[in-house]
Amino acid sequence: MLAIARSELVQVLRNRAVLITSLLMPVAASAFFIYFRDQFEQIGSLGYVAAVLVFTIGSFSLYATTVTTLAARRQTLFLKRLRSTAASDPAILTGLVLPVVAISVVQVAVILGVFATVGSAPADVLLVLVAVVATFVMMLALGMATAGVTNSPEHAQITTLPISLGTIAVASWVGITGTESLTLLKRLLPGGSATELVVSAWNGCTGLGDTLLLLAPTLAWVVVAVVLAMALFRWEPRR
Repeated sequence: MLAIARSELVQVLRNRAVLITSLLMPVAASAFFIYFRDQFEQIGSLGYVAAVLVFTIGSFSLYATTVTTLAARRQTLFLKRLRSTAASDPAILTGLVLPVVAISVVQVAVILGVFATVGSAPADVLLVLVAVVATFVMMLALGMATAGVTNSPEHAQITTLPISLGTIAVASWVGITGTESLTLLKRLLPGGSATELVVSAWNGCTGLGDTLLLLAPTLAWVVVAVVLAMALFRWEPRR
């Protein structure tokens, strides 16, 4: 697994398109939100900015890059060749996505750290961490599922748009308008509860009962994403 991860990390660092998608775009977008945090605070809150930062990294650095990476390795039959080795299927997939996950985790840690320094620190760091982990697991599983219906890395630019832009749109909608109206709909949308969890944890207005209530749909989406990944993922090129 570690050998596969090292090899994949080298491939990622050599691929300019992936570097732009997984590094430059999310960092540039995050820098924009952090720089104009005062203006965004007026339409939402600092917790809203934090939630958008999390979903920007999760959607582009993690989700889109996972889809592109797995589609590229399947197209070149690299996935098929790996299955002929002694490595198990879980070890192969873990090794392939580990560099992407590591880059995304470092990004979100650094970006949220900078935001906490120049803005305000989260009221509940542990709860923010839980929300980030749940969000990233969901986006990773959705990435594997989307890779199953993506024919090529070029095709990934199209297949990733609905989820990547959709989750950011949900995060913005929930972060700006709150959940006083259309509560059930907003919480059941992918990323809706996770957004509310980040916002509440950052702003310091979540009790234990509310936390459990928001974790339930978030974890449910994790389960749905994993099931979709298991059903849709393909090891060989689609015909």
